[in-house]
Amino acid sequence: MTSSPALHERVGERFGERARVSESYGDVTVDVGPADWIGLLTFARDDLGHVFFDWLTGVDEPPDTFQVVAHVYHPAAGERLLLRTAVPRADPRLPSAVGVYRGADWHERETYEMFGVVFDGHPNLVPLLLPDGFEGHPLRKDFILAARVAKPWPGAKEPGESGHGAPSRRRTLPPGVPADWGTPPT
Repeated sequence: MTSSPALHERVGERFGERARVSESYGDVTVDVGPADWIGLLTFARDDLGHVFFDWLTGVDEPPDTFQVVAHVYHPAAGERLLLRTAVPRADPRLPSAVGVYRGADWHERETYEMFGVVFDGHPNLVPLLLPDGFEGHPLRKDFILAARVAKPWPGAKEPGESGHGAPSRRRTLPPGVPADWGTPPT
């Protein structure tokens, strides 16, 4: 693992105050603004040797931002590196990483579909997992899980519903359903 001080120095030489290096649970993380996103990915690949792209995803950080996180790997040194940036919720746009790491292609498509982050310059930014006509972005924390109201949630019955045992509890709405949607079906 590249030591945090050595990596901090190299990142500082390249990005100055525009980057923040931290370490958590043995993984080094570099945070930059959206304007430095492609520069950071290129720097990690070309200058730091992190040539293997592992994954990219979004993280909903209410109320104002989404984080985009990429995990890259240096195979010869066995080093992992997390690269992060934050985009505003009002206009979640970021340049595509596909030109730097081809493996980012479907990860960006999934992040676009699940969080609504638009990756400018992506060669084929179309839905990947959800059915045609699906509306919304289901991994956003403000996404209403209407299916949990429309049909009963599968699994174990509530106490009292099996016909024996303790009396039934007050019925509550499933997680992710706004309180103003009424009481759940019995």
